[in-house]
Amino acid sequence: MSTLLLRSTWAWISVPAPAVNRYDTAKTSGAHVALVDLEDSVAPAKKQHARTIAERFFDNQATSPCLLGVRMNAPVLLDGIKDLAAMSGWGAKPAVVLVPKVESARDIELVAGVLDTADYRPFLFALIETPRAIEKLPSIVRAPRISGLVFGTADYAAALGCGMGWEPMLHARSVVANSAASAGLAAIDSPYFQMDDPDGLRVEAERAKALGFHGKGAIHTGQLPVITELFTPSQEEIAHARAVVAAAQDSGNNITSVGGQMVGRPFFTMARSVLEAAGTREESSR
Repeated sequence: MSTLLLRSTWAWISVPAPAVNRYDTAKTSGAHVALVDLEDSVAPAKKQHARTIAERFFDNQATSPCLLGVRMNAPVLLDGIKDLAAMSGWGAKPAVVLVPKVESARDIELVAGVLDTADYRPFLFALIETPRAIEKLPSIVRAPRISGLVFGTADYAAALGCGMGWEPMLHARSVVANSAASAGLAAIDSPYFQMDDPDGLRVEAERAKALGFHGKGAIHTGQLPVITELFTPSQEEIAHARAVVAAAQDSGNNITSVGGQMVGRPFFTMARSVLEAAGTREESSR
């Protein structure tokens, strides 16, 4: 899968590994990425059972309508090491591995070192959820095997002792989005934790998209339509992007105007990205 398509994986959802009865629902929910979770949603006493049963999540992976992955435990913990050992022996492999509590490029390299083989290289996403991770992002995004960043507000807010509202999280979100862009990586925003507040979800998703995020996690399937709608280029955005690209071609990539707005090379680049992302998503859904 190309970096471009990864940057079009807009809506993410996860299901606790022990909840086998919810596997099919997660995979057919309309999410672009569905994860089986071995970390926060699994009690310590059930970790071993979870990593044993989670392989079932990848049954019939070739016919899945979305990318399938796993959220492992932090690789610096014993449970994370056990997760890696188990995954390396699974017959069905996850396309995506979400690595929590990443605080250095070495965390990503460790996971890749265990899982990579001659014919298997999963997409590795770093879950950024600590103040140290924010400080170390310039080096984390340079890890050779990293595919993207996911921001986690709950653990980050707990570490700071602050609220999870937009303002307290704005600095960290901005750093995550900027760092991902600097390395050409996908950036996925934290879930919105109020299940019964679609308007609040819409506002937060709009703000995250405006900051440069490419998608957002969901805690319930009911949130997925809003997230998909917000991160999918609208017909108006596509039409405007086409007009800007046409103006770029007509002007020889020199400064010109579209609809009374001055546009130049940064606008041309953004417009081409919109059309590429929209085209990639259309191709992947066929």
